[in-house]
Amino acid sequence: MHIDKHQIAQHNQRLEASHGRRFAQLAEDLPNVEKIVQQLNDFQVAIPSWALGTGGTRFGRFSGGGEPRNLEEKIADIGILHALNRSSGSISLHIPWDIPEDYAAIRTLAAHYGLVFDAMNSNTFQDQSGQPLSYKFGSMQHVDRAVRQQAIDHNIDVIKQGMELGSKSLTVWLADGSSFPGQLNFRKAFQNTLECLREVYEALPDDWKMFVEYKAFEPNFYSTTVGDWGQSLLYASKLGEKAYTLVDLGHHLPNANIEQIVALLLMEGKLGGFHFNDSKYGDDDLTTGSIKPYQLFLIFNELVEGMDSRGMDHTKDLGWMIDASHNLKDPLEDLVQSVEAILVAYAQALLVDREALIEAQASNDVVQAQEVLQHAFRTDVRPLVAEARKRAGAALDPLALFRDLDVRGKLIKERGTKAVATGL
Repeated sequence: MHIDKHQIAQHNQRLEASHGRRFAQLAEDLPNVEKIVQQLNDFQVAIPSWALGTGGTRFGRFSGGGEPRNLEEKIADIGILHALNRSSGSISLHIPWDIPEDYAAIRTLAAHYGLVFDAMNSNTFQDQSGQPLSYKFGSMQHVDRAVRQQAIDHNIDVIKQGMELGSKSLTVWLADGSSFPGQLNFRKAFQNTLECLREVYEALPDDWKMFVEYKAFEPNFYSTTVGDWGQSLLYASKLGEKAYTLVDLGHHLPNANIEQIVALLLMEGKLGGFHFNDSKYGDDDLTTGSIKPYQLFLIFNELVEGMDSRGMDHTKDLGWMIDASHNLKDPLEDLVQSVEAILVAYAQALLVDREALIEAQASNDVVQAQEVLQHAFRTDVRPLVAEARKRAGAALDPLALFRDLDVRGKLIKERGTKAVATGL
């Protein structure tokens, strides 16, 4: 399945008049509209290789048909997504779910679709077929040095694979923890984990980054060895300048102030990456912006302010990725919606009147501070996002074009109704 420029041009021609009116009306009140459109055009969100299939629940998995059966088909699916929005130009691989058989061929295939490889993700939260030692009681925290060494070796192997693909970062998420009081010595678990991370850190090329991801709970429900941003920051600070904290929106306890977390991590120069999703109760991995769009905007408000204060490049200096599980929606449609929500929140944050906000904060004018933020949030910035897409050669309405072309139907024809993607 391939979407060509002619199909996109025909689609855009039908919508051009309506879009043009909406964009012109919004642009009239924005003196910096060209800069914002360019920033939106430059912004890229990595797509994880495990997000192209139907996600599972704790009780079952219901395939939707036409799922990518191998890495090559996953890359092709991300190529479809990128053709539709031109904002999904990188892929993040999960090892061992997606080990390339031919690295040069995979790099060539990705380049054909205009894609590069983002962060590599290691997996020590599952036992794999043929694995000699079990991670049932943890990996890097494990009381058995042999199990810890197995986890170290796996992560170093993932780095080597990433080097073959042109990646520049490693994301480490550990399911390590405990489910019952007394099961674990917290101090020793931390020390074991730090010792293992140090060995992996030493294997990083000079131009690589390590992202230490945290999660409050699940699969362990009493303690998690990298359980919050403070613990992740502690690890990253002890490891060195190439180590950073990675924030996943679903990896917090309910009502956590994520916007404050990212502000402080940016202040310390230790925010490295971001995993986008949404949730109502826990790590629900729902479509980004589907539950808490205002929170997403507030997070982006802090990201933009914090990055600008440090002179950071919005497009390159942090890792942006979606991390979601699709158990009801078509995965590609869900990803289209998530990328759109991310760009909308980013555009809203770019509209914030920084001078007015600083003035309100300096004078303790709480009402005016709220007005400044909510004015930006309530602005319909979708014409800006659509204009950025159009200028990049993408579809004005990616979801509509996806359905008009019956992309899923064509994928089912190619791959069948029983195709199941690798991974969870």
